[in-house]
Amino acid sequence: MPAGPTKERLADYASTRERADGAWIARVEDGSPAWEAGLEPGMRIDTVNGEPMEDIITWRWEADGSEAELTVFDPTDGEEYECTLEREPGQDWGMEFTDVLFDGIRTCVNACQFCFMAMLPADARASLMLRDDDYRLSFLQGNFVTLTNLSDADVERIIRCRLEPMNVSIHAVSPEVRVPLIGRRAMRGMEVLERLCDAGIEIHGQIVLCAGINDGPELERTLAWVEAHPQVTSLAIVPLGYTKYSKRFSSSFSEDREASRAVVRLLEPYQERARRELGITRFQLSDEFYLDAELPIPPASTYDGYPQFYDGIGMLRYFLDEVSRLKSKRREDLARAAQALKAANKRVLLVCGEAAEGVYGELCDAWCDAVSPFSVRNDYFGGDVNVTGLIVACDLLAQLPQDLQDTLVVLPEVMFNFDKLTLDGVTQLAITEKIERRGGSVAICMPNPPNILDAVCSAL
Repeated sequence: MPAGPTKERLADYASTRERADGAWIARVEDGSPAWEAGLEPGMRIDTVNGEPMEDIITWRWEADGSEAELTVFDPTDGEEYECTLEREPGQDWGMEFTDVLFDGIRTCVNACQFCFMAMLPADARASLMLRDDDYRLSFLQGNFVTLTNLSDADVERIIRCRLEPMNVSIHAVSPEVRVPLIGRRAMRGMEVLERLCDAGIEIHGQIVLCAGINDGPELERTLAWVEAHPQVTSLAIVPLGYTKYSKRFSSSFSEDREASRAVVRLLEPYQERARRELGITRFQLSDEFYLDAELPIPPASTYDGYPQFYDGIGMLRYFLDEVSRLKSKRREDLARAAQALKAANKRVLLVCGEAAEGVYGELCDAWCDAVSPFSVRNDYFGGDVNVTGLIVACDLLAQLPQDLQDTLVVLPEVMFNFDKLTLDGVTQLAITEKIERRGGSVAICMPNPPNILDAVCSAL
């Protein structure tokens, strides 16, 4: 089992790039089979081996052999023509597409009580309101889906092509709880989930836990259902998060230490049985529960190799363990950076969400007095939103000191999407320029200790 998450990623929320229908070619490698067949960027592949190009999955499935018969549209002359790609064993076709979905994103048909999209400010840009619920992005990018909008043909495709693991939002299993919580198509999701489990498709499940709705006895029923379905190899339980714009919720587990502790205690026997019978913890609570319950973050072995790292499961433990590894393996690098900061009379502010301030403090304690955490209170969303990935520019700039002379501000890359935009629509460049006008400098990196150390060393 891997020691930690195998890759880092940026959110693809609210992308501002234009999405064009069709399998448009973005890049062709010189000398590749695609290049030899005359394919060029800007062309569109309409079929592969007679199959319409719905998405990158169709391409990977059909173009898995040594030959691929294509129908190609060339916009320069408006003509469509046939071509054959040929390659040697192990050779790549040598081209990339502009997107992974060629027929558009499938959107949500639910009315979940806890939907974050319903808690956004009225002036949020339209692209933030896109509620995707596309099973293909579950397989390709790890997005969680409810399965409520799948056709029988979609289900058969998942099974036939072994699109696993699927990341599925389960939330509740009893109709009397599930339907009011999710919407009138809620039981379709359970029907599909049962079919996938019967077919042996691996599932990573998720529950958004709402106090008084799907916790307590309903949570126990859902946990029992998962225990009876071994195809669900991990289940993440995350607390409801709400903003100041929510019309339904004004509190969650973040305000109730005892309620959070009750959830931790309820999960323990399920975790113990799974470790005893399966050798994995399987049932995993998000970091927020341990913070809200004021309990220690569990050891790394609890997280089974971090299969749900990007759902907030084990991020704090991984960060703490990375701090320990830095102290033992990169002590000299820490010392050199500390000396360089002292010689330059510089200080470093490590920007993070309020939830991560404690573990960032552990890194700073292992380093030097010149490095300190700078947690940003989320006034933009309000409520109990306090994670690093939801930091916005207006809060950051309002709370940073006006005088940043001799200050390096280290920004977490996860507060930006692929377009380098924050959730309130400000670019990395604009934020950097504003900080520099205050006399500071900026480094941007993924928020883990080795990257932070490297970013500071590079900036010095």
